Amino acid sequence: MKNAEIKAYTVDELKEKIGSEQEALRKLKFAHQISSIENPLKIQETRRLVARLKTELRAKELQK
Repeated sequence: MKNAEIKAYTVDELKEKIGSEQEALRKLKFAHQISSIENPLKIQETRRLVARLKTELRAKELQK
């Protein structure tokens, strides 16, 4: 997901997206614990996406 796409989200959309991505990250980590997943870098990508979403959410909250 590009930064331009992230900036276009509203605060509510960001919160919803963060929740869904955190859930996906939790499932990826769990699947990787049980048996190695096909692409372990997907965990890193998802973690970084969550961080970018949280950063943008914080920036929008500070603008208010």
